[in-house]
Amino acid sequence: MFNLRVPFFLPLKRRAWTTGLVFAWALFELWTGNPGWALLFGAAGAYCAYEFFVVFDPKNYKDTKDG
Repeated sequence: MFNLRVPFFLPLKRRAWTTGLVFAWALFELWTGNPGWALLFGAAGAYCAYEFFVVFDPKNYKDTKDG
């Protein structure tokens, strides 16, 4: 889907804020009566949670510039 394994997301605080913000936006969409967008953002939040907390490995987040 999206490449979230970039050095920007190495600190725990950034990963937690990003995941929380996406889930919060899903709840906002659900509250305003947009179940389609809520489902989309809920799935994106679940993907963030999986990438950032379940399969997280700091070695995958190092800068891999060739030059």
